[in-house]
Amino acid sequence: MNQDFDYVIVGGGSAGCALAGRLTENPNISACLIEAGPSGDTMLVKAPIGIAALLPGRTHNWAFESVPQAGLNGRKSYQPRGKSLGGSSSINAMVYIRGHRWDYDHWASLGNTGWGFDGVLPYFKRSENNETIADSYHGSGGPLNVANLRSDNPFQQYFLDAGRLLQMPATADFNGAQQEGLGPYQVTQKNGERWSAARAYVEPHLATRKNLQVFTGALAKRVVLEGKRAVGVEVTRDDTTGVIRARAEVIISTGALQTPQLLMLSGIGDAKHLAEHGIAIVHDSPNVGQNLQDHIDFGFAFKSANTELFGMTPKFIARMLFREIPKYRKHGRGMVTSNVAEAGGFLKTDPNLAIPDIQLHFSIGQADDHGRKRFSGPGFGLKTCLLRPKSRGHVTLNGADATAPPRIDPKFYSHPDDLEVMVKAYKISRRIVDAEPLAKWRTEDKYTAHVKTDDDIREVLRDRSDTVYHPVGTARMGTDAGAVVDPQLRVRGVERLRVVDASIMPTLIGGNTNAPSIMIGEKAADMIKAGWAGA
Repeated sequence: MNQDFDYVIVGGGSAGCALAGRLTENPNISACLIEAGPSGDTMLVKAPIGIAALLPGRTHNWAFESVPQAGLNGRKSYQPRGKSLGGSSSINAMVYIRGHRWDYDHWASLGNTGWGFDGVLPYFKRSENNETIADSYHGSGGPLNVANLRSDNPFQQYFLDAGRLLQMPATADFNGAQQEGLGPYQVTQKNGERWSAARAYVEPHLATRKNLQVFTGALAKRVVLEGKRAVGVEVTRDDTTGVIRARAEVIISTGALQTPQLLMLSGIGDAKHLAEHGIAIVHDSPNVGQNLQDHIDFGFAFKSANTELFGMTPKFIARMLFREIPKYRKHGRGMVTSNVAEAGGFLKTDPNLAIPDIQLHFSIGQADDHGRKRFSGPGFGLKTCLLRPKSRGHVTLNGADATAPPRIDPKFYSHPDDLEVMVKAYKISRRIVDAEPLAKWRTEDKYTAHVKTDDDIREVLRDRSDTVYHPVGTARMGTDAGAVVDPQLRVRGVERLRVVDASIMPTLIGGNTNAPSIMIGEKAADMIKAGWAGA
């Protein structure tokens, strides 16, 4: 491991893979990508339905937990994060969403020049190979394959029929001119297989690019600094510790929960907090780990007798073994290709709002406690998340040991407005699941049959809400003195150190965060290459 590269990238997740793939298009630039997890090149990862095993377990998953949340009646929030090459794009539900134009124009309005929608759209398009949509909003020929689902499951249509019966808007493309409405999700898949950031940006080049080196199973312990200048990364791999040195820059891409942790372990953070853990202070940056934002989410769950739904019955298992798995192997189609959350939408809780403020994920299986509790029979669910919560949390250290998990406190529902908007969201979702096209398939309402009043809604929200896996903001980008990184993603107060991942988002975007993280990696690569003059 004691080698030198031009760029050392810590974290092989969505942004890190995109960055490594794009930087090393220039044969004169050498880059090392460090990932704590394994390669992720397994059938469990590639088969989309593997999400059912990956999310609740610890295979390719850091499986963090938050501190107890007062807003969730003292429960801890489950915080899964991808631990493999590809990061969370290797365990997520593969939904391809960019967010609303407003989100990025808002970033620009905060002083982040170049991060408005017109500035980021070219990077979304450059990353994308959309198999079915060809217009000014979409790209073709990019490394990230985007496709329609191949599950051939008719049940998602009942959800769409319910919305139509209720005269809710519909949209054929959540990433086009009109986000508002209900519709089927496009997914990051190719030929029915998961198409992670690793498969898109890194794996195709491992055998041919001599300037790209990937270390898996390598845990970054700290950024090595000489004064206030980053010169490398201390890494442990196979019980051996060494320093991988960077001639140009060190780039941290370990995500919104672990990027602030690594910064703090390296002496960059709130001076008082670092002193409590005996960490020598390199740069006092009090906002490292602050500004944590996440989509709070509530899910309905219903039992059903419909055989097109997931449920661990002998009949379902026999169907998977003798019909669906052979179909998947031969044609890349069928239930094995399902991302479970096959359809959804973006709606407004108030018609006077300019943009949607809630997102729905309709699932063709029952979900409880992130899949960690299993149901024997078939069923379906509808999850509703708040797109732009006002609650703000933080990430701090549990200790100076890099192997210890970070201390995560999202502070869900700490702002009272979030709970009240979710009461409205609950009522909208209730109308959908009560509409005849869906209601006729229900045999049991698992958790909400007793809910009648607004106070009942508030209580069940506190009892059953949790993350929908989109933490951002803990190394906030900005031009003000409190920003952790500048709009070029350079860490303020430290030379030759950048952050490239969802932690730089000043505010949470209105949608799933995988595609935006890849966009950040794409845009950062151009920024870095523009300043490249050889090292």
